Amino acid sequence: MKAFSFVHAADLHLGYSQYGLEARREDFDRVFQELVDRTLELKPDFIIIAGDLFHTPRPSNVTLEHAVKKFSQLRDAGIPVLVVDGSHDSAPNSVTGTILNPLDSAGLIYYLPRHDGAFWRKRDCCYVYGVPNFRTRRKTEENLTGFMQQNKPNPEPSLFNIFVFHMALDLPELTPPFVEAEASPELLPMGFDYYAAGHVHKRYEGKLGGSLLVYPGSTETVNYDEAHDEKGFYYVEVNEKKEASPHFIKLNSTREFIVFEHDFTGFTASKITELAVQLVKGADKEGAIIVPVLRGVLPSEASRGDVDIAQIRGAAEKALLVHPVILLRESGIPEAVVRSIFESEIKDLKTKSFEYFLQIFSERYSREEAEKIAHAAVNIIEPLVKKQDQKVRQILEELIK
Repeated sequence: MKAFSFVHAADLHLGYSQYGLEARREDFDRVFQELVDRTLELKPDFIIIAGDLFHTPRPSNVTLEHAVKKFSQLRDAGIPVLVVDGSHDSAPNSVTGTILNPLDSAGLIYYLPRHDGAFWRKRDCCYVYGVPNFRTRRKTEENLTGFMQQNKPNPEPSLFNIFVFHMALDLPELTPPFVEAEASPELLPMGFDYYAAGHVHKRYEGKLGGSLLVYPGSTETVNYDEAHDEKGFYYVEVNEKKEASPHFIKLNSTREFIVFEHDFTGFTASKITELAVQLVKGADKEGAIIVPVLRGVLPSEASRGDVDIAQIRGAAEKALLVHPVILLRESGIPEAVVRSIFESEIKDLKTKSFEYFLQIFSERYSREEAEKIAHAAVNIIEPLVKKQDQKVRQILEELIK
């Protein structure tokens, strides 16, 4: 077997206008440009992108144009791009499809699950096999085995074998706290030398059946709670003895996040506003995204709505954005009110519940996504209480679609 090298990246989320900002969409493009530039410098035999190349199956024209230019650079340099779909860019249905299909047809990427046998082989070097993403654990358990029966994995002992997938495996080192598991490790076939994974946004190197299991993490900060994690990709060198040496390459063009938490238990809303403003001013930095996480239990006379979010957001002069995360809890809620949530017909409280859920989910998702999830959260309460399992399953499946 000949020695070779490859790049392993995942979770690029191109096109993500985080917090509704065009500047954030440009950030994800800029990081992708650095990834491509670094890859061209390293001159690997190929690059693997283990899912969530795009943030949606239908990215905007400006995002797509930038991606096409970068993929063209890799193609012109003779570096194949091997891709599997992730939970964000997988096809929502067979009619709509995913942008990965036309990119594959244009010869810009090699979308592994689309090809017969779901593999790519480099003579005297390696065998690369990839599976699609099925979004949920139930669908993964139902469909992954069937996919592999139709496209039988065939690792070759004389080559270095790579299995590419986008899902969180049920391993204690991975889940929790990072992400909910989508598959048991036992579902994956053995006989591979390197498991090139995606979906977990924190980088991880471990073992699966004695072989390397690697998650490179996301290339940009997708959620504020991963802001302290280094962002980058892996450059993997494989020698003639099939020994792999993964090297983590840190990306330098990522946007800086400044995240701090503070417990305001017992403080009035006005005092919380005053202290939070001081904290934001003290953390102010050119171009950064500042995320003050406000925790604690409010006194009985105080309300979350009394905290002046606008004043906190406007406290910084140099930062790109101040994004307060309000996790304050109100105290003194009568037991009768709490009980009514679960025992009533849930009509009078639906509006307030929706507003509450919308505020929570808007901290991590776009307005459109947050509204969709908030509606599902409100609608699922009643069937949960009444143990209407079929209705609960229907709501969750509609949300996933």
